[in-house]
Amino acid sequence: MLRALAATWLTDRPHEGVREPYERLLDVRDALHLSAGRGVDRLLAPEVDEVATRLGYADPDDLRKAVSLAARRIGHAVDMTARAARSVLPERRVLSFVKRERRPQYTEAPHGLIVHAGEVGLGRHTRPSDPETGLRAGALAAQRGLVLSPVTADNLGLHAPALPTPWPDGAREGLLDLLSSGPQLVPVWEALDLAGCITRWIPEWELIRARPQHNPLHRHTVDRHSVQTVAEAQRHLTQVERPDLLLLACLFHDIGKIPGAGADHAAVGAPIARRAVVAMGLDEEDADLVELLVREHLTLAELATKRDHGDPATQNALVAAVGGRLEVLNLLRHLTESDARAAGPAAWSPWRAQLINSLAEHTEELLTDETDRVDVSQLVDLGLARSVALDGRPRVTAESKPGGVQLVIAARDRLGLFSQTAGLLASHGVQVRSAVLHTVDGVAVNTWRVDKERVADLPDVAFLIKQLERLEGGDGSVLEPIRRREARAQSSGQPTTPYVGLVHHASETAGVVEVRAADRAGLLYALGHSLSALGLSIRSAHASTLAGQAIDTFYLTESDGARPSPERDTEALQALTAAATISREP
Repeated sequence: MLRALAATWLTDRPHEGVREPYERLLDVRDALHLSAGRGVDRLLAPEVDEVATRLGYADPDDLRKAVSLAARRIGHAVDMTARAARSVLPERRVLSFVKRERRPQYTEAPHGLIVHAGEVGLGRHTRPSDPETGLRAGALAAQRGLVLSPVTADNLGLHAPALPTPWPDGAREGLLDLLSSGPQLVPVWEALDLAGCITRWIPEWELIRARPQHNPLHRHTVDRHSVQTVAEAQRHLTQVERPDLLLLACLFHDIGKIPGAGADHAAVGAPIARRAVVAMGLDEEDADLVELLVREHLTLAELATKRDHGDPATQNALVAAVGGRLEVLNLLRHLTESDARAAGPAAWSPWRAQLINSLAEHTEELLTDETDRVDVSQLVDLGLARSVALDGRPRVTAESKPGGVQLVIAARDRLGLFSQTAGLLASHGVQVRSAVLHTVDGVAVNTWRVDKERVADLPDVAFLIKQLERLEGGDGSVLEPIRRREARAQSSGQPTTPYVGLVHHASETAGVVEVRAADRAGLLYALGHSLSALGLSIRSAHASTLAGQAIDTFYLTESDGARPSPERDTEALQALTAAATISREP
């Protein structure tokens, strides 16, 4: 096929990396013909041992691994070559020998990357030896449904360094953005893996790379199954409190499937997974949780399918496995489903799904009353609040912090202030990573952590103050850019279904609502605007973004400070759901 594509003159065939795996597969086929005594092309289990012996492999699994890696490299080469041919086909309807000078047309992207002809590449001044470049490039390609340029993949394979311990914040964010991209993750991960980047960044990955499965339920090798599990987890990211930990647990859940582990691969893999995420920079508490999820990733399915749900011992065993924590049970439940879906249809049948969900729901009832999900303790810049209280003018401070710039914005509290401030930042292309709002004596103090690396990358502080004053005076024209962007998202964005729910018993004086949704530039603006349109005031807000998912908690009161009634709580839920949802018509 590669020769045929090259013969059309639409594209060139790969000159490196294909001949050796091609010849290896031919050798395996020759040995298979000799062993089977007939012309067969499928290496089935009964022939593996004899073929391995003929080819000099000490372990039959080494033969399986060699075949898998050879097939991956050839398959990737065919995909990229066919793609290159399709990309030029419309331009070659008429054969011409007139030489025309053509300059490449490309679009600049964040972090020094470019996009050209559906491929992500490196900008002129971007070095492949920068520790964050490879993961940022992979994340951009996967999130936009693009591919890595073959030249870029080769450059990264040659020059991308091993990452320091702990990882830089940007590298860890790049990995989580890559992992959160869903099905688009798979081809990008494959390209980075074939280039040699994955095992350089995550040395533990070599333990399972192309490792064969010996369970008939599985359709993929161990590493490919792990990546597929991450891709399947995308549908659950809005349903858990820590989507970043869910993605990492999915990535490493089978890291213990190494020679000698046997049936106890979960216990073998748990400390390996912990070591890997600690190297990435996770703190001890988060690393402990990833370790627990990897160690217990089979527990829910085994209890649900092999034990009596009505026996208290069954529920007690599950409670013990999750440490008595509801949020851990929720993570384990979605890890279990993602793992099963990645394995194949037989592993997530309607019957198994019903059993697993039933046991999880019964166990949730035991844990609900013991869960405290909201932490409202935050530090407020009281000096800034007092200054605003004295003269009524907004105040803005900006300071570089690890992981981005921190903006503190203080202004007289009023209905709609939170949404307007979020919209103002989004209108200037400032992406919010996290936000905390508190109200002190009639002054709202908003602390925003944004994705800019330097204070100089933000709009001038005096300019922001001037625009805040215009908003306070009723001039909403400064929000027109984000309104147009929200309209475009609703008409052409990827349809999403958020989670919106009340957090009961979190406060006696406010209604507490939690929103988990796929992040977008105008999400905070849309959520805040939907509440102000109802006349509800945001007394306190806690917003964060993890692995491409926004996790926002709002403490709501009426404009006079009273706690909303249950009916008003319902109105808030409906308004926030509508604001967070993108429901594009097909």
